[in-house]
Amino acid sequence: MAALISRMGKKLRRIIQRPGSVELTRYEALLPAVGKLEPELEKLSDEELTERAGKLRETLKDTAFGDDQLIEVCALGREAAKRALGERAFDVQVLGTMGLLTKHVVQMETGEGKTLAGALAAAGYAIRGKRVHVVTVNDYLARRDAEWMEPVYALLGVSVGWVEPSHSREARREAYAKDVTYGAVAEIGFDVLRDRLVTSVDDLVQPAPEVAIVDEADSVLVDEARVPLVMAGSIDRSDADEEVAKIVRRLRLNLHYETDSEGRNAWLTDAGSSVVAKSLGIEVDDLFNEQASDRLAAVNVALHAHALLTRDVDYLVRDGKVQLINAARGRVAELQRWPDGLQAAVEAKEQVTATDRGEILDSITVQALLARYPEVAGMTGTAVAVAEQLREFYELEVAVIPPNTPNIREDLEDRIFASPSQKLRAIEEEIRTVHETGRPILVGTQDVAESEELAEKLAKVDLECVVLNARNDAEEAAIIAEAGKKGAVTVSTQMAGRGTDIRLGGTDGASRDEVVELGGLHVIGTARYPSSRLDGQLRGRSGRQGDPGSAIFFASLNDELVLSNAPDVPEGIAADEETGEITDPAALRQINHAQRVAEGVDLEIHRNTWRYTRLIERQRRDLLTHRDKVLRTAYAAEVLEKAHPEKFGELKEKLDDQAKLEQMCREVLLFHIDQLWSDHLAYLTDVRESIHLRALARETPLDEFHRAAIPEFHKIIGEADSRAAKTLEEAELTDEGIDLGDAGVRRANTTWTYLVHDNPFDSDFEQTIKKVRSMIKRK
Repeated sequence: MAALISRMGKKLRRIIQRPGSVELTRYEALLPAVGKLEPELEKLSDEELTERAGKLRETLKDTAFGDDQLIEVCALGREAAKRALGERAFDVQVLGTMGLLTKHVVQMETGEGKTLAGALAAAGYAIRGKRVHVVTVNDYLARRDAEWMEPVYALLGVSVGWVEPSHSREARREAYAKDVTYGAVAEIGFDVLRDRLVTSVDDLVQPAPEVAIVDEADSVLVDEARVPLVMAGSIDRSDADEEVAKIVRRLRLNLHYETDSEGRNAWLTDAGSSVVAKSLGIEVDDLFNEQASDRLAAVNVALHAHALLTRDVDYLVRDGKVQLINAARGRVAELQRWPDGLQAAVEAKEQVTATDRGEILDSITVQALLARYPEVAGMTGTAVAVAEQLREFYELEVAVIPPNTPNIREDLEDRIFASPSQKLRAIEEEIRTVHETGRPILVGTQDVAESEELAEKLAKVDLECVVLNARNDAEEAAIIAEAGKKGAVTVSTQMAGRGTDIRLGGTDGASRDEVVELGGLHVIGTARYPSSRLDGQLRGRSGRQGDPGSAIFFASLNDELVLSNAPDVPEGIAADEETGEITDPAALRQINHAQRVAEGVDLEIHRNTWRYTRLIERQRRDLLTHRDKVLRTAYAAEVLEKAHPEKFGELKEKLDDQAKLEQMCREVLLFHIDQLWSDHLAYLTDVRESIHLRALARETPLDEFHRAAIPEFHKIIGEADSRAAKTLEEAELTDEGIDLGDAGVRRANTTWTYLVHDNPFDSDFEQTIKKVRSMIKRK
């Protein structure tokens, strides 16, 4: 009866499209057959096992997985893992592998073996004749997992490689030639951008995309989906106005400037405008004249850097450089920078050397990068909470894989306090009390500053702890691995994407039995995160693979989450006079409401960003199709010959080599195509920055954006042909053909890649209101 009810419930969830509603019955029914093959495969030698995988590859090539093929792939993978790693995949890992092989996002709890499940799925796709990219959240995990799983792949006759920042072009080409390639999402994206600027087919490093398996799928597909990866060419040093930075540094909140409740906007008051104008030696009214628009823009950017970005929260200053902090992971966001002069403004604020400023040659969002793959699957510990986004933006469904051993972690009720200071005292007491029992403790904080403040307070009461944050993320694997030792206290920023399990008793397991007896790892959250997924990721560090453990969150009605998203706290909520603790259920409802609002805002930003970038991606795709035609055919030579037949004839005579002739024409035309695309991106940035004010005239900003962007794009191909023809017409011919440098065909001699830390689109209405509010505040 219970089984029947369970089946009916699953079917009902499927019908109404509830999150986490993928029907697993089909895959569960295949597990006995996978197990039945085990004795047969055990008798094979390593060579025979590899040969059997090769025969399956011949059978499967470019066809979809049927049940029989899924059974065979999973059985072969389980046997290969058992031999290569000494690890026999559990049924739930096999279930996860099947979910990945059928293009789902599988949710598997921390410690349940996602890495092996992902490797077996990647091998399965490769056996099917597909090139597979396993997309990770950082370079460390890409290399670690590729090297760790390589023996498994080898037994299955599958080749594996990885890409990382230090790799040469040749090393990258070699890695991408493997059946399976591991790489950080940014690194794979940067290679896409580099390939888009090559002038010879021989310089391409990536083959056509086929399958992507995304690790930490919620983080990559949702949190970083709208992050643009950028390829820039060198122009000069950033031109931040240091004089303006010094002026803004003297301004005071609520006297010279004000900020909105969300902490997203800052504006000058009348007093602030007077101080700035006087410091610049101009009249107040002149500050807002069109002639002074550049200076006013510099003031606004510097004010944003001064008022809204906080050191050790939003960024670090390390080794004389400003380094952004990834809020979702609590670590340095490698290669990320702010756009539109804000990076230079922060550098001026902190008085460090300015970084190079470049012309943007091309960019791609993470979402658009992954949309290139015909087949996408993913794995994570927290997918159900973002099932709506995964379905809406990627047409992916979530399959919830049950744990191998029931989770017995005790999730305690949140403890809520009136003020952050009262909350902090309670956290210190909680750590002291639990530490006295010998249980290991993991404390999850919101940012670097909080982690270090808490560590200092614990040190004053002789409680030693290890801190893991953006300052020492290079040692994170070693720190996390020892967080389960008896008596250990680890204070960390966000735990997402850390990639290392916390084993009770530490890496050597010496005190495991004792720690288990004491109750396992105790997790403490110092505040609720803006996303329930991040809460779940922190909790999930305890109770892995059936271990005992517990988790508790502390919160305050004056936490940033509440103040930014639900500041209107109901009246009548009373706190204990001595401790400040609140037991009224209304307080918890308010915090839960604030978290839902924060998640809703994030989803709305994602939707709005995608509405704008979807057009840009479509235009980029169309132009890349044309560019690829230019790259691979004689199209450029045909265009130039038609435009100036006599000059083209002279060039042909000089070179006396058809291949060289076509390549020279190709380089000329590709230069102009790439330059015009770069100009188009700059134009769209300008349109984007002004578009929201058009709503005041009852115009829909998105429609206006399309109206401005589409006609300009349609000019690019024709204009590129015209410019290339003009280059040929005006060029002086030599024995080597055209001196491209003298002809003005100069590509950037230095290029670099970075990610833009930017949420450019709130809702159109909200953006408009903020702009108007800012204008009114200045009057």
